Amino acid sequence: MRPIKNIVIVGGGTAGWLTAGIVAAKHRGRMAAGFTVTLIESPTTPIIGVGEGTWPTLRTTLPKIGVSETDFFRECDAAFKQGASFARWTTGALDDAYYHPLMLPQSFHQLNLVPHWLAGPVKGSFCDAVTPQGRICDAGLAPKTIATPEYDAVANYAYHLDAGKFAPFLQRHCCEKLGVRHVLADVRRVHLTEDGDIRSVETEQAGEIEGDLFVDCTGFRALLLGDALGVPFKDCGDVLFCDTALAVQVPYAREDSPIASHTTSTAQSAGWIWDIGLPTRRGTGHVFSSHHISDDEAERELRAYLGEAGKDLPVRKIRIRSGHRETFWKGNCVAVGLAAGFLEPLESSAIVLIELSAKLIAEQMPVCREVMDVVASRFNATTHYRWGRIVDFLKLHYVLTRRTDSDFWRDNVRPESIPDRLQELMLLWKYQPPWFHDEFDRVEEVFPPASYQYVLYGMGFRTEIEPSALAGEARLAERAMRENVTHTERLRVGLPRHRDLIYKVHEHGFQPV
Repeated sequence: MRPIKNIVIVGGGTAGWLTAGIVAAKHRGRMAAGFTVTLIESPTTPIIGVGEGTWPTLRTTLPKIGVSETDFFRECDAAFKQGASFARWTTGALDDAYYHPLMLPQSFHQLNLVPHWLAGPVKGSFCDAVTPQGRICDAGLAPKTIATPEYDAVANYAYHLDAGKFAPFLQRHCCEKLGVRHVLADVRRVHLTEDGDIRSVETEQAGEIEGDLFVDCTGFRALLLGDALGVPFKDCGDVLFCDTALAVQVPYAREDSPIASHTTSTAQSAGWIWDIGLPTRRGTGHVFSSHHISDDEAERELRAYLGEAGKDLPVRKIRIRSGHRETFWKGNCVAVGLAAGFLEPLESSAIVLIELSAKLIAEQMPVCREVMDVVASRFNATTHYRWGRIVDFLKLHYVLTRRTDSDFWRDNVRPESIPDRLQELMLLWKYQPPWFHDEFDRVEEVFPPASYQYVLYGMGFRTEIEPSALAGEARLAERAMRENVTHTERLRVGLPRHRDLIYKVHEHGFQPV
């Protein structure tokens, strides 16, 4: 038996250090018996440092690896994220906007409120009818109070963060608290065994480093899985057209300027602009299709969006290749983060995929090489499913548009650009709204049926409802929506303004768990 004891992660950044922390925390008790986690990081290669939005999963991941939420806020320029607002995606009109919040609809596990909302006499937004979170975001409020313990929520939340600060923060925690060995060195060569596994990596500064399991976190290059093991890349550019981003950091006009507690995604002629509020600045950028607009035109749209605030700010160009590796785990090598793939950041899926992959590696850690291929097969099946569902969900935002003002929007609704599974679901949803039994059959769906509901009905999708089918749950639905109204007013009165809470966190801290 060849035991798996030495884990070697090649590459730092958010992917490398988050993976190191999750694996080391899970297997800390084995370190006395020789289990090791080594992270090799180039001292000369900068991290991409753009991913600034997360999912609520991080509120489970950080405490599991022993991170204080107060320290995280103080050191990573963090803010709260309660969802995303999508502007001008449906018609392109100035008042065209909807929310995809992080709170589930009222009484979500008891009944599906969609048909009752569709059949109701009053048609406010679906979000406002079933959850307080859109109104909370409109009012610029935080999702909890300073008296709420670390990681607990009054309204469900994730984070916005400075990715350039997050990776060093994780590095310090992993090395000082979790026993991760940090090697600053450039990998020059990958040595394989006769049966095709990776035996070791040869570095310029630290010599040869052997391992039993290698985690490729080397970014877009995929030095191990792509270059050394030859795993091809599956391009998704025929479905998701955006292939370029222009990123810019925007200072606030005043130190006490409000901080949005949601991501804003504003559609443009050939893509969309993200806008994320951090305590010290805004992170913004234009994601677009270079086949539909030039770089110069895209930059003009970005600067027009920013106005005077972005007049002379430097813009960083980032190429996007939407897609993923055909296999994520081959032999004794598994890819996490950009080495596994990347999709446009429309729903902040990059960091959650890192978390889910690292968690699966840590929990299914092969005891020996003899069972690794079984674990790899299960990992690949789960990860392929997740990537496919994210592609579907991102494409959903485009296929629901009614915009016809540019080739970009017209091309996005061409049937040949829509995945088969999504086309089937769109047909299904014409007659029954998304719900658990339809298509969401995994324990850890990246996007639950509620997410599809918010996007579908936020963008004006119609489901044919048979009135007689609603009679049995009508009273329950009426009560749930009344309770939502009461809950909304209570939270709007009781929650602090977003920036005020962040000030208090920096000054006093949350109650530790």
